[in-house]
Amino acid sequence: MGRIPRSYLLNRVVTLLLTVWIAATLIWIIPRLSPVDPADIMLGRMAAGAGAVENADQILERLKANFGLNDPLVVQYVKYIRNVVIFDFGLSTATFPTQVSTLIARALPWTVGLMLLSVVITFFIGNALGALMAWDRSPKLVRVAIPAAMVFTSIPPILSGLLLMWILAAKLRWFPLTGAYGLTVEPGWTWGFVQSVIHHGFLPALSIVIVTFGFWALGMRGLMITVQGEDYVTLAKAKGLRPRYILYRYMIRNAILPQITAFALKIGLLVAGQVLVERIFAYNGMGKLLYDAILDQDFPVIQGVSFVIILMTAVSVFLVDLVYPFVDPRVRHDGGEA
Repeated sequence: MGRIPRSYLLNRVVTLLLTVWIAATLIWIIPRLSPVDPADIMLGRMAAGAGAVENADQILERLKANFGLNDPLVVQYVKYIRNVVIFDFGLSTATFPTQVSTLIARALPWTVGLMLLSVVITFFIGNALGALMAWDRSPKLVRVAIPAAMVFTSIPPILSGLLLMWILAAKLRWFPLTGAYGLTVEPGWTWGFVQSVIHHGFLPALSIVIVTFGFWALGMRGLMITVQGEDYVTLAKAKGLRPRYILYRYMIRNAILPQITAFALKIGLLVAGQVLVERIFAYNGMGKLLYDAILDQDFPVIQGVSFVIILMTAVSVFLVDLVYPFVDPRVRHDGGEA
């Protein structure tokens, strides 16, 4: 196993940087294909709030200058890449003159917390249930109950969220309807605040878990069926090893490896799936921020949030790629197999 070779690490770092650069370039190009001008949007908001705007042409030119829209496209692109490196995504057009990075810094911890909680719970529950579905010694009740529970996986997250809100919040009043924490709770590292955050975050996390655990369960079931026919499993059974030991040591440990790769790739998709969930629960995360930015046509915020989501996914894949050989000793960092 050993340490990571420099050549391998350098190759992965270059791949990571290239992926992020291509993604940042596409994020810069796509909004410029739209006929909508951010300066026109801001001027329209000013007119809607205060009627006719005096010296509209001068204000429009000043706004375009502030956003750098009068510069040649090459200059705009170079400035954009330079600012992205330092996580400076410019000013929000909807909440001008608030920095986009400020809005992201406020929303990112909530999304990361909700995402990690839901994806970790879903990963372990889904893989455990998938392993039990394929294990020939599982009770019949388990084999019937698990597929029945997977009916929920066909429901979109927004519908599961609304259903949970109606049952657990509106009817039973066990959980609050919306918000990330109580209005009377002072944010800070106190037990009261932590309790409030967990209480408010339970329903959003549950609405994601119940519709996504089937992805892991079905994938794990297929991998377990494949592993069951391997020679080392047959040899373990012939040696008289305990069935539970064979299940964990020989079957789950080998079947789980592709799921670890999927775990990293799922992060970006999960954040995208949280958009509507965070919106209906008024959860102050990246999903709600992106949803509001799309409604307001706030292109700087859309660009900033999209870049951060892509960066999170790329870094997750990068880390898994480095850790994978330590999880599976058969895979070496030099690209071969032991």
